[in-house]
Amino acid sequence: MRHKHLLSLALTAAILILYGCGGNSEEGSVRDQTPPQPVNEWVDTNASAANEKGIGKFTDVELTHPLDDKMVAAGEQTYDVKCGSCHKLTDEKLVGPGWKGVTDRRTPEWIMNFVTNVDEMLNKDPEAQAMLEVCMVRMPNQNLSDEEARAVLEFMRKNDGKN
Repeated sequence: MRHKHLLSLALTAAILILYGCGGNSEEGSVRDQTPPQPVNEWVDTNASAANEKGIGKFTDVELTHPLDDKMVAAGEQTYDVKCGSCHKLTDEKLVGPGWKGVTDRRTPEWIMNFVTNVDEMLNKDPEAQAMLEVCMVRMPNQNLSDEEARAVLEFMRKNDGKN
């Protein structure tokens, strides 16, 4: 009789421990569907995660239609000298992310702010920080002028098949 009582107590304790620790036996529970969010002390809690323009002086970038061939050529030169050693023109990651599709994923303002304001973007912009977590290497500030940055954006657009 005593053996059954101890077995019953042990079984009850095991059930309480599993229930208290949030065992994964309940399919579809809120706990199972919400992965823990990483804590990042560099995120400015006042900044809106929906800020699609990034952090910097560019708030309205005027695009050319059709593409400006001179800007594309200048952007390609800048890419060859300052960008190509870390970024492929495909979607394949090298050191940094591949550029294919970047103009579909990011606004022109975000791209311009990122390439001209790298350090502040990496310190405060949630999207830039997410890229940093994937790449594990901070992009160095290439000190691009506004004109060089705009030419690189035009080259990115050409790379993405924009016309």
